[in-house]
Amino acid sequence: MNQQLQNRHFNILLLFGIAGLVLLFRAMQLQVLDDSFKIKADAVAMSKYTIYPARGLIYDRNGKLLTKNTPVYDLMVIYNQVSPKMDTARFCRLLGIDKEEFKKRLNKDFRRDIRYSKIKPFVFMSRIPPVVFTRFQESLYEFPGFFAQIRNIRSYPVSNAAHVLGYITEVDEEDIKQSKGLYSPGDYIGASGIEAVYERELRGTKGTRYVLKDNLGRDIGSFQEGRFDTLPQSGLDLVSSLDIGLQAYAEELMQNKKGAVVAIEPETGEILAFLSSPTYDPSLMVINKERGDNFRQLQKDSSKPLFNRAVMAQYPPGSIFKTAVGMAGMQMGVVQPGTGFTCPGYYVNSGSDIRKCRSHPYPARVSTALQWSCNSYFFRTFKMIVDKYGYTKPAAGLDTMVNYLHRFGLGRPLGIDFPGEKSGNIPDSKYYDRMYPKERGAWRSPTIISLGIGQGEVELTTVQMANLAAQIANRGYYYIPHFARFFKNGDEAIPPDEKFTTRINNGIDPAYVEEVAKGMELVVAAGTARSSRIPGIAMAGKTGTVQNPHGQDHSTFIAFAPADHPKIAIAVYVENAGGGGRYAAPIASLIIEKYLKGEIDESRKWREKQMRDANLLNPRPRRVTVRRPVVPTGETTAPDPIRN
Repeated sequence: MNQQLQNRHFNILLLFGIAGLVLLFRAMQLQVLDDSFKIKADAVAMSKYTIYPARGLIYDRNGKLLTKNTPVYDLMVIYNQVSPKMDTARFCRLLGIDKEEFKKRLNKDFRRDIRYSKIKPFVFMSRIPPVVFTRFQESLYEFPGFFAQIRNIRSYPVSNAAHVLGYITEVDEEDIKQSKGLYSPGDYIGASGIEAVYERELRGTKGTRYVLKDNLGRDIGSFQEGRFDTLPQSGLDLVSSLDIGLQAYAEELMQNKKGAVVAIEPETGEILAFLSSPTYDPSLMVINKERGDNFRQLQKDSSKPLFNRAVMAQYPPGSIFKTAVGMAGMQMGVVQPGTGFTCPGYYVNSGSDIRKCRSHPYPARVSTALQWSCNSYFFRTFKMIVDKYGYTKPAAGLDTMVNYLHRFGLGRPLGIDFPGEKSGNIPDSKYYDRMYPKERGAWRSPTIISLGIGQGEVELTTVQMANLAAQIANRGYYYIPHFARFFKNGDEAIPPDEKFTTRINNGIDPAYVEEVAKGMELVVAAGTARSSRIPGIAMAGKTGTVQNPHGQDHSTFIAFAPADHPKIAIAVYVENAGGGGRYAAPIASLIIEKYLKGEIDESRKWREKQMRDANLLNPRPRRVTVRRPVVPTGETTAPDPIRN
């Protein structure tokens, strides 16, 4: 029995001895043979690095690059990892800042501002110049809690299309809150234009890298060999519908003028040119030290270059609205294509209210009335529309017309892929019931007769005007105007939202639309826009002169060309420029010619120079004239029409 106890005791001692030897060997291995464990034992923190993706690039329809990505260096900081013993003076010298600025950048309102946390990284200093960053990077290990991060900002290889492209900006508190973790302090986000609309597609997906740091803040390796790291995914590239060459030409013609130009490809709804004037160089909004001053200067500019007149300005359309009145009138049966009205040069609305018209041939049909822009004809047509169900029941007639106008895409946002689009105003019966309460006398057709020629309370955006031209060009249908042709993910092409490829019919008999299209062709061939004819191209258009009680009238024009197989539809609106044939029509015809032919005919070079040199923002005290070319024998040059 004693022998058994002695053997058991020996076995236990042997077991402990062997275990001790194993532990001793393991300790020697950890501390002597393999120093990686010693290094990791010294690690006092783990940092999470965000790897920012490349933002998707934007191209024009011909493959020309419109935006670029430029790498910049941001210095990030984790407040709780900053050593109070670090050499702050040296830190500030390396970055070119003082101690007060150091404190301001480091100490945030951690309690109330959700953008900042003491345990999460935030931007200490952004967009550090490469020269400064290179010098600082050599000493970065001396400053625990700080690390560098590379990201991209936008730069612009072109000086045009500022309103279209938009710009990016740093996220604010509201952006972070609404993103539910998608954005962090210091991130950039599309703030306007295409950059804002297609932020989701362009921004890409962030990557993440987890790194172990020693007590000096130096990287000592990946956490668990990078098992939890993720790679960034670049944003999708966007091939836009914009023709940047045409855009630049339109901006050239509209310099020193207020207004807007929108050109559309009718068969697709793709926007070819989209201009708000005055405009600015997109490079002014590059994220750098000068950006704040640039933005403030643009805000202070009395001509309001930041205001997008193409989608936000709601203009009275003037006589271009007669095309819509004509289509609605024929569809409602109050006139036929061959209906003619005598015009004595005026229209008697009621009592002593006499509305003027111009001297012109007899408007024997709708197309002829459009050719000469006969006010009397469209006053009568509009009155018949409103009175269709009886003179004392104007609401029914007006609202029937309004329903058609809405189907034309007027008086409500079209839904284009662009921010800030306004609805315009197509007043209905409820609108006038509010304006003319029954206790003060109900309204009737004579009360609102100005709508018949696009005056009064009707307002449209320039993109709506261009879309009106596009649907006439298509003989009764349109596609929602849009900028996205397709997105690129490597070699894969991704189409835009299907709503942009869905045909929308305007509810008008194609024969009636054809009558209006014929009238627009006559306007250019031998009507109010005959001085804007394009050699070798049949253009259809409609001029408009918008009465302005506060100053010079506004000049408007819608058009499409070629008249039989349209490739481009356009609207031009020039504020305080006089008759529609003076500025809007020539500018539109030059843009169309440039797009279809690639160059301007020699016989129209004088007109091109006249439009380019015209300064309507700061007109010269003396009149500047441009000598017209000598007209060959047998040809005539028609004078510029004064109105309509």
